[in-house]
Amino acid sequence: MCGICGERRFDRRVPDEATLVAMRERLVHRGPDSFGSYLSPGGGGALGFRRLRIIDLTSNANQPMPNEDGAVRVVFNGEIYNFRELREQLVGRGHRFRSRSDTETIAHLYEEKGADCIADLEGMFAIAIWDEPAARLTLARDRAGKKPLFYYQSDDVFAFASEIKAFLAHPGLHIEIDPGAVPYYFIHGYVPGPATFYKHVFQVEPGTHMSVDADGRIDRRHYWRIEFPRAADVQPIERAAAIGGVRERMVQAVEKRLVSDVPLGAFLSGGIDSTIVVGIMSRLMTDPVKTFSIGFEGDPAYDETAYARLAAQRFKTDHTEFRVSPAAVDLIDTLIWHHDGPFGDSSAVPTYIVSKLARVHVTVVLTGDGGDDLFAGYRRFQAAVYSERIPRAVGRAVHAVLSRVPPRHERSRRADAQRFFGAMNATLDERMTMWNALFFDDLPELLHADFAASIGPIDPLQYVAAQQPRMVGLSTLSRQLHANFTSYLPDDLLVKVDRCTMANSLEARSPFLDRQLIEYAAALPDRYKLARGRAKTILREAFADLVPPDIGRRRKMGFGVPLGAWFRGHLRDFMRDVLLAPDARYRAMLSGVFVERLVERHLAGDANLGHQLWSLICFERWLQMLPDWTRASRAA
Repeated sequence: MCGICGERRFDRRVPDEATLVAMRERLVHRGPDSFGSYLSPGGGGALGFRRLRIIDLTSNANQPMPNEDGAVRVVFNGEIYNFRELREQLVGRGHRFRSRSDTETIAHLYEEKGADCIADLEGMFAIAIWDEPAARLTLARDRAGKKPLFYYQSDDVFAFASEIKAFLAHPGLHIEIDPGAVPYYFIHGYVPGPATFYKHVFQVEPGTHMSVDADGRIDRRHYWRIEFPRAADVQPIERAAAIGGVRERMVQAVEKRLVSDVPLGAFLSGGIDSTIVVGIMSRLMTDPVKTFSIGFEGDPAYDETAYARLAAQRFKTDHTEFRVSPAAVDLIDTLIWHHDGPFGDSSAVPTYIVSKLARVHVTVVLTGDGGDDLFAGYRRFQAAVYSERIPRAVGRAVHAVLSRVPPRHERSRRADAQRFFGAMNATLDERMTMWNALFFDDLPELLHADFAASIGPIDPLQYVAAQQPRMVGLSTLSRQLHANFTSYLPDDLLVKVDRCTMANSLEARSPFLDRQLIEYAAALPDRYKLARGRAKTILREAFADLVPPDIGRRRKMGFGVPLGAWFRGHLRDFMRDVLLAPDARYRAMLSGVFVERLVERHLAGDANLGHQLWSLICFERWLQMLPDWTRASRAA
């Protein structure tokens, strides 16, 4: 795992080596073990690299990695799990290798196929390839979007980096807030890709590669897309065959991700997905699996450590756990820095802490991320299916009754019911968005009137618009799974895991996001994912012998933070100081009166608004920190 950066100039200026080094060093947390750089003799391109050693720990595997004659140079962040098979084929065709690394495979494969070689790679990756004879830069990103890759584009220069903070070190790049991105952050808790919080800065989309030529022409292509069959085209499959197919592919996915020349362990939450991963690891590894979990003080509804211990005992792991207190909110500025802006998912707090804890013992962890996304584990998927069966008038009547009394706890069944019935007047896509949104119907009240007028119309469903043609004819469940896989998964879940692990120089691998498993699960009939109110049916059956019964039967908890209780208790004064300050910077874009009312309602117990308040605090702190980021960059 590594950090990569570089640029392609169009103005005949030679890239500045000092600038390249400054960009590269902004990524030192992603690769503390070694570094490298390459400046094209022709003057048009530059590559920078920071390395976290995982496979082939020798200097032979350092990057930028050349092919035999140096015509091709590669910088690469991630892991290629089929590199050994590809290497064997390349050697058979006469290619010479200098290392045992997966990176070198990419260089030689590009020689033969150009950018089309990306489709042959299985793994998680963000790649930059400089083709010296063609003076062409090629960027590529893995299928699910596990590894980040950003680019800045102007008339004079095209720059890229693993994280946006590297652009702040480049004096020729003008990084400024994109006001149009702000409303979407407050809907989703993140800015949906390929957009970002900053003008001229975009994400390379998952499953794509893009080539940048000397004249500035850019060729973007999808080499892979997730495909769900239309409801009328779903192929029948016997339950026993489906169970065997899921189990076989899951075991293979875990086994592929055990290749490492450094210590390896796993995150263990006590949920079904991470329990399955650890259970498979325990059968494939000779030494006890090193496992890590985290819980919260003061609210048992958010504490899964008892179930994690149950799984650890079952598989005889070398288990370590940590408990988070409200003092963990001190990490907020650190998390904003590593996310290059506000991030509304508060579970980044425990993810960062458990990553820091794990890094003391291992350099690589396997996770259960992606299981809910493939096998319909989130409760909103069940809600979407059920909501299509309930008459609208009935839903409105139930909501009127439930809304008279606020729920005592944000994770209570009453809170779930209020969210469910409160969306009954909306379309399916609107309901799906509302159930996962921070602000939706109340967004116009949140935004300052002058600010809202300056940015123009806001489309809460913009994030799914590009996917609409590919969702025609899908079942209700498949439609939601498709939208989730192309939005929430790459823009929230995988962002959080990457930034929080790499902030601590820890590599995270996700077996559930193996291509073969993704494609197999997508093609399965809905009843194997969700049946009679039970999610992940086929996954549970495939590993019934592995998952302890108490874990298999429990209600999904989710990896959250008890913000509601914290903001009424230990963090009450902190929240008030940040959000109620007369000179708070958010007031130029948001309604101070509305924010003050949110604080009052939460403290009075009239509503549980912990997540909304967290998003506002992150936004305010970012506005306070950003001038220092840019000033420090200009000074450097």
